[in-house]
Amino acid sequence: MSNLHIIENPLIKRDLTYLRDKNTKEYQFRLALKRISFILAAEIGKELSVTETTVETPLETTTGYKIAQQIVLIPVLRAGLSMVSAFIEMIPQAKVGHIGMERDEETLKARTYYFKTPKNLDQSKVIVLDPMLATGGSATAVFNFLKENGANDCVFACLIAAPEGIAKLAAEHPEIPVYTAVKDRQLNERGYILPGLGDAGDRTFGTL
Repeated sequence: MSNLHIIENPLIKRDLTYLRDKNTKEYQFRLALKRISFILAAEIGKELSVTETTVETPLETTTGYKIAQQIVLIPVLRAGLSMVSAFIEMIPQAKVGHIGMERDEETLKARTYYFKTPKNLDQSKVIVLDPMLATGGSATAVFNFLKENGANDCVFACLIAAPEGIAKLAAEHPEIPVYTAVKDRQLNERGYILPGLGDAGDRTFGTL
């Protein structure tokens, strides 16, 4: 997949180890996830457009820059919420929408149960946040839904991606860049990523 960006960084490798460890406490898990999200936000930020402005330093006037486009963050409920605070700190002018996707554990297919976003998605760069790209069912459904609602400039940010999900997203939405901290080995028979880190939502919010 030409649009797959795996972020190589020793700090990510360290924090992924915390995330994978079944003995990591909820607060440690949340902090490690947030630190990785900061790095993902910085990498995605390299692709944002800027316009020049002027700024007064204590000594003189110089050229400054501001983000040229509206940024909309779309965390996929509920696990995607864990990535929002880092992205907001890095892109404070970003607006935040929400989309709820639920996976049927029998069919592994996703359905939408909630959708609320800012206006003008067609004029925005939309960054979808979800810690896991597993089967790709939820991700493709999210982008189908967003495109139907006008979004045409989208990015997907996740912590861990499985080959199956990467392939499905590339087949159905080949133009969408995927930024991830790691590409894992495979899915198991239940559609969970191996070696993975378990359920990111449950481990973030302590609902195991």
